[in-house]
Amino acid sequence: MNHLLLFTLLMMSVLITAFARRRGWSSPLVIVILTSAISFLPFVPHFDIDSELILTLVLPPLLYSSALNVSVISFRKNLRDISMLGVVLVVVTAAVAGFIAYMVIPDMTWAAALLLGAIIAPPDAVSAASVGRKLNLPRRLMTVLLGESLINDATSLTLMKVALTLVGGAALTFADDLGIFGLAVGVGIGLGVVMGVVYNWLRRRLNDPVIESLLGLLLPFFAYTGAEHFGGSGVLAVVAAGLLVGYASPTFNYRTRLQDEPLWNAIDVLLEGMVFALIGLQLHSVSTSLVDGGRGILWSLSVAALVLVAVILVRPAFVFTTYGLQLLVMRLSRGRRGRSPDPADASTPPGRRAASGDPSLLTRSIMVLTPENSSTRRFAVRAKETVRAFGSSQDPLKWNELLVLSWTGMRGVVTLAASLSIPVMLSDGSRFPGHDMLVFIAFVVTVGTLLLQGLTLPTLIRVLNVEDKEQPKRDRAARQRLLRTSLAEATDFVKRREGNWRKKFGDEAVDRAITNIESRLSRIEHQLDAAEHQEVTALASRHITELRRQVLRTRREILLRERNAGHIDEELMREVMAGLDAEELALDESVVGAR
Repeated sequence: MNHLLLFTLLMMSVLITAFARRRGWSSPLVIVILTSAISFLPFVPHFDIDSELILTLVLPPLLYSSALNVSVISFRKNLRDISMLGVVLVVVTAAVAGFIAYMVIPDMTWAAALLLGAIIAPPDAVSAASVGRKLNLPRRLMTVLLGESLINDATSLTLMKVALTLVGGAALTFADDLGIFGLAVGVGIGLGVVMGVVYNWLRRRLNDPVIESLLGLLLPFFAYTGAEHFGGSGVLAVVAAGLLVGYASPTFNYRTRLQDEPLWNAIDVLLEGMVFALIGLQLHSVSTSLVDGGRGILWSLSVAALVLVAVILVRPAFVFTTYGLQLLVMRLSRGRRGRSPDPADASTPPGRRAASGDPSLLTRSIMVLTPENSSTRRFAVRAKETVRAFGSSQDPLKWNELLVLSWTGMRGVVTLAASLSIPVMLSDGSRFPGHDMLVFIAFVVTVGTLLLQGLTLPTLIRVLNVEDKEQPKRDRAARQRLLRTSLAEATDFVKRREGNWRKKFGDEAVDRAITNIESRLSRIEHQLDAAEHQEVTALASRHITELRRQVLRTRREILLRERNAGHIDEELMREVMAGLDAEELALDESVVGAR
């Protein structure tokens, strides 16, 4: 792909995205539909995709940007659900899809079929998340969706390593497979954590928004390539680093935060648009390769459709089965805990421990291996309770939320790039078994899930009424609590420091500062009063906001007029304009917070 074609593709994807966003449509779906049709035009050249380029330059920033916006606390609370979907479901989907491909494609070996399953197993939450945000899906459901998309790529790519090794003729035992997974997880997470900690340490000492943002741009690429170099999962390294940086971001320079958010949003739009455009543009070349390979189009479509249906159905079957089992286990464990105390609990009186029911194997092991009332036993008990509560601090999802979750299986960037990274010839000179069908099925599954599930997901969400209508009320109540706490603690802070300030700075300076502070505190009181009478003050608040916007607009016009007349320097104009922009940003944030 030459430079002109690349930038033409980027420009086209951005313009289509702008059109779709203006219409309120899902931009990934619109891009795929339009570019698929464009690919058959005679003057459209073939776009060759460098899969290594996609996996190294496109995937890391997309993952890192998503990880920055995921709540670490919510991620931890839902870790069990995320792990089941991001790890176990990927393995199950790969096995089911691989088995079907192995049974119906004559020249497909089991190792190649497993490779196909690993390629098409991980969903991409880009389009699902965009729909969910527009339709106000519950935050917990969004956390599960985004969390799943952060780790399922790692599972898929690690499975691919195993399958490629098997296709090459190597014999791997189950212990070898576990070793590959263990190395990928350990090195990936460990290196990502180290890089995230180092970057946070640097940010606290640099105090330079430009350099901090530049280092932040380089971090996902460094984490990905570093982990892959040492045999780990680059995906997990990027995710671990992004979660750490996002969690610590509120403690850093505010200018860096204001600068980074639009920067990463723009990068997301650019890269996602390019990837989905590339997906659509492959339709013509993929169908042509099938014809040249001697396979019938109808037969190939039938096989691909069969795999597509299986991939779509595996997800709801897995979701409802696992959640049903979780509910059963939760009820059984609650009933058992209600009947008897835990014999290993060092805080339980000895008499009660002796009269308890039959303890679990883990509990009996703790009792046998650790001295009674020892710190070792207390530590073991706490560890056991942590494992028992692993990711289960939330109530189970509702049935309609589960149904939506089971329909968010759209495939994307990883499936496309991974399928195109498969070599046509093996190292021994033989042809890769079923290569043309592997690429075709991956394309059909990607486009098919985007169209079938992506187009119907908004309707499903509306019909099932999957919306947390109480969330705005909870947010308003939380904001009011924050305002009251801020008002009380700020007032107390001023009273405690006033004497020292007067000795250090003098009465005049302190009086002016306190007057300014009290004016700001009175605004907080006014916000609290407005919150108490929201219905009455909503109209007046909108009028005040509009008046302030008009004043800011007039000040900008005066500033530009003075600059154009040569009365002030361009440099001064930019400084004053930055102050006006900050005022309008604060006004926008206050309007959002009042909703």
